[in-house]
Amino acid sequence: MKLTIGALTQTQTCISIAQSPVWAHGEAFDIREATIDSIHAALFTRITTCRGIVSSFISRVEQFNPIINAIITLNPQALDIADQIDLQLTAGNTTGALLCIPVLLKDNYDAAGMNTTGSCRGLVNNRPISDAPAVKVFKDAGAIILGKANLHELALEGISVSSLGGQTVNPYDLTRTPGGSSGGSGAAIAANLAVLGTGTDTVNSLRSPASANSLFSFRPTRGLISRAGVIPISYTQDTLGAMARNLNDLAVALTVMSSIGYDPRDNTTAAIPPGVQCKDYSASLYSSSLKGLRLGLLDGFFNHTSSAETTPVNDVMDNIISQLAEAGAVIVSVKETVYNAPAIAATLDVQRYEYRELLDEYLNGPNAGGTPRPKSFNELYKSGDFLVLPSQYEYVKTSFVSSTSNSSYFTVQRGIQNLTQALQATFLTNNLDAIIYPEQKNLVVKIGSPSQSGRNGILAALTGHPVVVVPAGFSPPSNDAPIGVPIGMEILGRPWSEGLLLNIAKHISELVPARRMPPFANQTAKTKSYSSVPVIRPNTKNIPAAYPHGVL
Repeated sequence: MKLTIGALTQTQTCISIAQSPVWAHGEAFDIREATIDSIHAALFTRITTCRGIVSSFISRVEQFNPIINAIITLNPQALDIADQIDLQLTAGNTTGALLCIPVLLKDNYDAAGMNTTGSCRGLVNNRPISDAPAVKVFKDAGAIILGKANLHELALEGISVSSLGGQTVNPYDLTRTPGGSSGGSGAAIAANLAVLGTGTDTVNSLRSPASANSLFSFRPTRGLISRAGVIPISYTQDTLGAMARNLNDLAVALTVMSSIGYDPRDNTTAAIPPGVQCKDYSASLYSSSLKGLRLGLLDGFFNHTSSAETTPVNDVMDNIISQLAEAGAVIVSVKETVYNAPAIAATLDVQRYEYRELLDEYLNGPNAGGTPRPKSFNELYKSGDFLVLPSQYEYVKTSFVSSTSNSSYFTVQRGIQNLTQALQATFLTNNLDAIIYPEQKNLVVKIGSPSQSGRNGILAALTGHPVVVVPAGFSPPSNDAPIGVPIGMEILGRPWSEGLLLNIAKHISELVPARRMPPFANQTAKTKSYSSVPVIRPNTKNIPAAYPHGVL
């Protein structure tokens, strides 16, 4: 059997790392809140082995995933790949920015040898032939794909419930959703079930779970990272990204993912400026300060009414704004009425025009494999083997007849151009370095809610501007949320300014160190010795009755 590790391909040998001494199973290395650097230090000082690292994370998955229902499947080759890395470490001939780092893929990323389902039962047999470019560069950097994470079905909303994966639960408050659509990745990384998690972001889908799970994330400038090999929704709005528990790891993830460069399968990547190609975003974290930075504060992205759901967000933002001002940043209030997230989404969101055509293209593309499976949007949504929220029925029904040839599509695209120009004018008029606002005006919603209301991601989604999300704080503790519910803040910049945004985020995270582990997961899991990767079975019996199966 051939296994690919980094840029090397070697034949698996009969040497069993599982028979190494006890330290090889990772007992001496605590993986809670582990970072890329701490794992590499443990590997190179022989505190543990790569098999020990992977076994430790699998053990945590077995112990804690049944509580949050975040992971759909584990990679059956994960331990074999870890063994190959250990052999190469022993020989001293392996390197990589993500060497032996366990990564969870949102299950709309194509990965060879694993099914890509979008967490939809109708796509359970969809088995791509090769890796998405974003997955390939992770593997080339030495990462181990640990498994696939649940998502809101086909990434269409933010509740993170699906016909194949069930309802993912927020690890900080088991009565709430984890945000979404990349909610499985968010909940899993928060609970330390892997080091990095990937996601997609069409409106809020990376930033929402990062905010709701006390994580760092980024939505890149449109075109920075190829979207090929990922189940699509919108050519205009889709992007790829990652989530991490600290900014250093997030910067490495961005460096790796953006190393794809120009990809003819995604022509937006042709816009990457020469100075951005092959950029090391880790270097952006250092030097500079908050003093003198001009940060725009979008007043229209707050809900100023007092309630148990909105007041904690406003209080956390008031605290962080006060501390930013004390650190020397200039806070510029932006009260332009154009910045109204619900109004922007209602008039300019183009998903319904683009979704059917793009899904048809993906299902019939050269990387498609596996049978039986639907070959079109119509076939999938007429199969009855799907889950759509009642609040989305109109959206999906409209997608049956909407297309990019509709005259109204061009009207909406002109509106997006106008919004983009208005945002550029706001930056120029106020001489801003970045714009800040809460990712969500209220706390992440309860399980069973009609939708993930109150989110502010639509501005970046339509204009293509980059965003970095940072943990900003927590709501007051309650019986359901022992340390409170996480609250995140978005930092939006000009196109291709990811380095500056990461630098600002670094200073903010040092000024307000808000990241905390969920209490239930803040305990060790005894590392087991595995002969093979165990099978994970998601809980689909926890799907709220409010979300009926196969109904439009």
